[in-house]
Amino acid sequence: MQNFDNKVAFVTGAASGIGLALCKALLNAGSKVMMADIDADGLEAAAKGLGVDDSRISTIVCDVKSAESVNAAAQATIDAFGQVHIVMNNAGVGLGGYPGSIPLDDWRWITDINLLGVVYGVEAFVPLMQAHGEGGYIVNTASMAGHISSPGMAPYHATKFAVVGYTETLAQELAPLNIGVSVLCPTWVKSNIHNTASKRPSADPKNPLPTSKLTETLKNLVENGISPDTLADLVLKSMQAKRLYIFNDPEAKVAISMRHKVISDDYDACLSDLGLS
Repeated sequence: MQNFDNKVAFVTGAASGIGLALCKALLNAGSKVMMADIDADGLEAAAKGLGVDDSRISTIVCDVKSAESVNAAAQATIDAFGQVHIVMNNAGVGLGGYPGSIPLDDWRWITDINLLGVVYGVEAFVPLMQAHGEGGYIVNTASMAGHISSPGMAPYHATKFAVVGYTETLAQELAPLNIGVSVLCPTWVKSNIHNTASKRPSADPKNPLPTSKLTETLKNLVENGISPDTLADLVLKSMQAKRLYIFNDPEAKVAISMRHKVISDDYDACLSDLGLS
């Protein structure tokens, strides 16, 4: 997508962090934006803070773990702007824990938001993009955690790996429809992601989880991460360049190379065992 002027965009998780920054970048580039978020008060405040003419911005309270809510948000976007060209499935949450200690309801919660929330967005909006025949673009927010893994964050890694694989497939499927696709894979970004686990089903406000070395480390990394505005500008440039993957961290590239080596070595070893090398 080379030109954002007068394009209509739908962005989830728009009340703060990466989502809000994406809205700013799109508006600055001349787009009209439907801001979607589950936080009604935060959404209203964020929209007002943008100081944009009402004809170019609208808001909708949307719970991405509900297909019905996403479908209603899609219809609201059409009602407000007539069509949609850009969909940014950005809403997400974080959740850690170790095997045997993570309630299944918490697993369902993070999967419903981080993975199925993306799926619902794609299913709702692709037909609307096809209808106007002008093409479009989808950006799914995953994470570097969708390419590399670390102990204590299995639910997050599982959902983000899934989003990466899903997006890779979408890019192949939607290219003939003139719909571009990218997957956003940042490392540490200044946002509220490290606090979202407080909303998990098993959370008990009276008995919050004790602070651990892992949670403190994650908090420090997020609070000292890249500016979401800088990341949002990179997203738009990557869309113009038609990049499938959007990365931001030079240090993380080493981890990807290491993972590739482990995969390649095990692949060769298995072929050798089979007498096929």
